[in-house]
Amino acid sequence: MNIVLLSGGSGKRLWPLSNDIRSKQFIKIFKCKDGSYESMVQRVYRQIRTVDPDATVTIATSKAQVSAIHNQLGEDVGISLEPCRRDTFPAIALATSYLTDVMGVSPEESVVVCPVDPFVENDYFYALKELSEQADKGEANLVLMGIEPTYPSEKYGYIIPESKDKTCFVSTFKEKPTKEMAENYIKQGALWNGGVFAYQLQYVLDKAHELIEFTDYQDLFAKYDSLKKISFDYAVVENEEKIQVMRFAGQWKDLGTWNTLTEAMEENVVGNGILNEVCSGVHIINELDVPVLAMGLHDVVISASPEGILVSDKEQSSYIKPFVDAIDQQIMFAEKSWGSFRVIDVENASMTIKVTLNEGHSMNYHSHKHRDEVWIVISGHGRTIVDGMEQTVKTGDVIQMKAGCKHTVFADSELKLIEVQLGDDISVEDKVKYKL
Repeated sequence: MNIVLLSGGSGKRLWPLSNDIRSKQFIKIFKCKDGSYESMVQRVYRQIRTVDPDATVTIATSKAQVSAIHNQLGEDVGISLEPCRRDTFPAIALATSYLTDVMGVSPEESVVVCPVDPFVENDYFYALKELSEQADKGEANLVLMGIEPTYPSEKYGYIIPESKDKTCFVSTFKEKPTKEMAENYIKQGALWNGGVFAYQLQYVLDKAHELIEFTDYQDLFAKYDSLKKISFDYAVVENEEKIQVMRFAGQWKDLGTWNTLTEAMEENVVGNGILNEVCSGVHIINELDVPVLAMGLHDVVISASPEGILVSDKEQSSYIKPFVDAIDQQIMFAEKSWGSFRVIDVENASMTIKVTLNEGHSMNYHSHKHRDEVWIVISGHGRTIVDGMEQTVKTGDVIQMKAGCKHTVFADSELKLIEVQLGDDISVEDKVKYKL
């Protein structure tokens, strides 16, 4: 099975754990059998490999997410990199071209496209295999997965099928309705449109060439930033007559809000948190090193991270986005290709950061024009290169770099540093990279 996972936006409705750099699918919140935690993307990837160990998995994503994907899934997963955001049709066209031109998949083969972050069980992925097999038959140009509704939702579009058969042609589509309209659609046998579909690669390649002038993957990638922003639904689905839908009656949840996410959690407290016996329906997700205590609360979510602290009624948490959009703040945590960093303190002329480098990784060789830096090794061992001079470093060592000084650090084991940045103009843009 060929599968493309769409890993798009930031998921600001799950602030403060998600932001423009760290998207919701990378939050490690689901408890594993060994007591560790995994993220949405790790859970979905594990489930795919369980159902189809030989599946070709490609994640369509932005540059900001590549490091987190590799850190959480390893280097073997395929990545169709979007140079910038251009909505779902350009992203799917680029991923389709990536599969054929880069991965060498035959244009006659089928691919399944779905979001990276549904909360599902393994039966969902067996259904994806059926969806792919149905697309292989060529009876329709698109085969959608229609999810059996469990309530009259106003959040999803609806698919009206021509019959009650498991697989049939689509009669029509309905946009996100009111609750009353949704109830009426469900009486007509309507299914949720979860944005899951399959097609033969050649079909979307042809559609892409109709709407975009390009020769191959490299050409499409090069002109990606000039492409029109348009969804796959508007560009393709609404203009296609030969569309089938396959019913899926298993568990399917869109964990896009704190309300729905906490429903899927196996425990009420993740991190350092305490609930007294009067609390009910309360969840604490705490990434800070300080305890959070909740007393006498009901149906509340408390989430704490270096980005901020949320205390919200669960139902009201769905309306968080405009408030988060109004917050203008320094990014306080991010995963990088070499590890991660967390901002500890920000002053007018200084910033203090805790840096973790994964074993065998290093930073870019770089310099800063407007700030000095100091590294204090707090655990592990490795090597630094400062203006061409290499030296070994271990716990307790201090390395000083003046502005303009070229420097990098290599982690021979997991290496943790406290980095102090000093200067009147501290900025992420103040960085010049060099070849080592």
